[in-house]
Amino acid sequence: MNKSDVFSSSMVTSNSIPAFNHKSLKSITTPMLKTWKRNLLLFYCPSACNYRCNKASRHKMCIRACNTCCQRCNCVPPGTSGNTDVCPCYAKMTTHGGRLKCP
Repeated sequence: MNKSDVFSSSMVTSNSIPAFNHKSLKSITTPMLKTWKRNLLLFYCPSACNYRCNKASRHKMCIRACNTCCQRCNCVPPGTSGNTDVCPCYAKMTTHGGRLKCP
C-alpha cells in the first residue's frame, strides 16, 4: 500500500485537500493500544489539528478544541476551516451552551 491509497479520491473535497480519517488508516501498520477487551487505533490528532488551526487567530484555543473533537470522532475535516460535511461527528459536537465546539 502506498501513500496515495490512504488518501483515496472519495475523501478529497473540492479544494483537493485530503481529509484525515481513521478508516483509511486501518490497513497501514500502525501501533495499537491494547486496552481492556478492545484495541484502539492510534490516530495522530496533533498533526491533523495543527494543520487545521494553523491560520486561527486564537491558535491555542483552536488546538485544544480540535484535539478534543478529534479524539472523540477520530476525524478532522480537511483545510483550515469549513468542510465539516466530511466528518459529521465533528460538525455536530456542541458545547454546553449549544454552540459548535469544533473549529
